[in-house]
Amino acid sequence: MTISRIVSFLPSATELIFEFGYQNLLYGVTHDCKYPKDAQKKPQVIGSVINSEELSSIEINNQTCQLLNEGKDIFVLNERVLKEANPDLIISQQTCEVCAAFTNQVQRAISVLPQKPMLYSMDPHNIDEILASVTELGEILEDNEKASKIKTALEEKISFVKKLSKGKKPKVLAIEWLEPFFTTGHWVPEMIEYAGGINMVSKKGEHSRKINFQEIKESDPDIIILMPCGFDAKRTINEYQKILKPNSNWNKLKAVKNKKLFVVDANSFFSKPSIRTIAGLEILAKIIHPEKFENVKVPKNSFFRI
Repeated sequence: MTISRIVSFLPSATELIFEFGYQNLLYGVTHDCKYPKDAQKKPQVIGSVINSEELSSIEINNQTCQLLNEGKDIFVLNERVLKEANPDLIISQQTCEVCAAFTNQVQRAISVLPQKPMLYSMDPHNIDEILASVTELGEILEDNEKASKIKTALEEKISFVKKLSKGKKPKVLAIEWLEPFFTTGHWVPEMIEYAGGINMVSKKGEHSRKINFQEIKESDPDIIILMPCGFDAKRTINEYQKILKPNSNWNKLKAVKNKKLFVVDANSFFSKPSIRTIAGLEILAKIIHPEKFENVKVPKNSFFRI
């Protein structure tokens, strides 16, 4: 089957389609497909009922939990735009119903389209599965050569980081939400290990989960990295100033006292199972082993030390 019209329900899929150079086949994206910039010009078939730009961490969490508890959708489908897109391929996900359009939107999309499109679900939970999604999309697009080039380039960067980061391994705690605390999951623990750290509290491949302060304290991390899901570094710093900086117990943590506290652009390099997680890996390497990765270039404003 030759694909000629694609709708992406997943920002990381949108990024990958642009990386392949097939953006001319992309007729619909989500409200969160902001990279590359040209993706923002595409018609939006998916929107969010939560205005996260104007809400605090605790407000976003409370509203999300309320919607889920009531069985209501976090995302809404624009049926008119979808019908105009008339896709023969819809790319979705089942990794996280909070992060991107989920099963309900896919089923609704299928029900309103006169011609049933092919469905492809990208569900990476670790780095290998992120790389595998490149190969899988290449097969769907009938461009295995381009897929191989993209994957090989990413694998070379991963190998370089793993080789250079060998040696002493500090304990690293990555936090995915500040109020309440959530630890990171899926691919992030593995990224920390590849970058030469010992990942604390969470386990690779598992979903992120709520944690309490006692777990943070007992893990006694040498380095703490704040990466709230969907936030850039600036947004995270603002949240930190309001939520954690005044907290006396937080300020007693070893990593905080030793000025080993960092924020990263989570939305761009950590929150999504996109190929930009490999740039996230390089960012982690610079944080964990700055002396070894001093000459490695990472995107501007991708991380800050507090």
